[in-house]
Amino acid sequence: MANTELTHLDPPHTHLVSAFLAMESPDWLLSLARVCGGGSVTESVQRFIWDHCISKADGNFYRPYLKRFLKKLIAEVESTGAYVLEELYEQYATFMISVKDDDMAKGLSKILKRVSFLFPDDCSKSKKLVVPLQCSLNLLEGDTGCSIWPSSLFLSEFILSFPEIFSGKSCFEVGSGVGLVGICLAHVRASKVTLSDGDLSSLANMRLNLDLNQLNLNIGLLQSTTEVRILVKCKYLPWESASEYELQVIMPDLILGADVIYDPLCIPHLIRVLSIVLSQRKAHSHAPDENSEHLHDEKIADCEEQETLDKHLREFDSMNGMSLCTSDRSSDHCFQASKQGPVAYIASVIRNIDTFNYFLTVAEQADLTVTDLSEKIQVLNLLPYMQSYQRSNVKLFSISYSG
Repeated sequence: MANTELTHLDPPHTHLVSAFLAMESPDWLLSLARVCGGGSVTESVQRFIWDHCISKADGNFYRPYLKRFLKKLIAEVESTGAYVLEELYEQYATFMISVKDDDMAKGLSKILKRVSFLFPDDCSKSKKLVVPLQCSLNLLEGDTGCSIWPSSLFLSEFILSFPEIFSGKSCFEVGSGVGLVGICLAHVRASKVTLSDGDLSSLANMRLNLDLNQLNLNIGLLQSTTEVRILVKCKYLPWESASEYELQVIMPDLILGADVIYDPLCIPHLIRVLSIVLSQRKAHSHAPDENSEHLHDEKIADCEEQETLDKHLREFDSMNGMSLCTSDRSSDHCFQASKQGPVAYIASVIRNIDTFNYFLTVAEQADLTVTDLSEKIQVLNLLPYMQSYQRSNVKLFSISYSG
């Protein structure tokens, strides 16, 4: 399915198409359809759904979802005695014959969703950012690293709301999952993005999603006068076995994580990783170890590479009139740490208060300062059509080294 053109649609119709692309609940799609029709699913709304949703679905779209949506849509219209488009009947009849609901039993475990970030008029020359993501079909199978979680959606909104924080910065994400946060970092022109995960299947899926979003791995220079490739790297990084050396080589300005505070057994390993990365600039002023010369050379190369990318990005943005949203929706003191040294931004749903308190305790023992930013910033609501995403449940924290 090609990216649906949403720029010239009004908000209700934009929300309907965006919800369809993200595969929101069919019941929620019908609610949005009623809004478009002034309270009912009119013939013109059916025509819109056919033209902008159903007929645009290609072979990558999850057909059982289309079948369920069509069934509910037809039943809704028939219940009011209104006319149902023949195209809808014909397509549903085709699905009745060809589409079974036991696709998972036949080995299908992934589906392709498209997350549309809808920007306010004053934020960007582009009204939308559509991110295709291959993700898990069934969380019950334990494929959590290939799922889209609320905290990754919130962290993505945070990045897109405050691009000035991340533009030109080297960013490192722990537990990157499907790669959504990294894709948004590339969109706001982070100079270098290192994504990591400790699960090999999640890492493979993440690489596929980067390819779907036309992000070339490990390529970071201008490829033409009209195109910039942000340096994006994927790294296999189990927290429990990550060495201090490989963490020091990354040398990021900013560290990010979404829904990484959930397992008490993993928290000490996570804190160790954060502590090494956040404190490394101070630690490196002491006596060198046996790897110091190699590490120093790699860091110089990374710095030179980043300076070159920054220069190319500035030239590219100036040449193409790029304009991303900048805002005073937050107090400057919220982001002071980024001027003094590396800082981490962690978004999380607190599902177990004891686990979260344990996280705070271990962080304090490691000389890490955790600050709750949830009430101090105003993140743009870029996903207004997504009923499955409850942004009020997500908390945002900054973490810095205070040792």
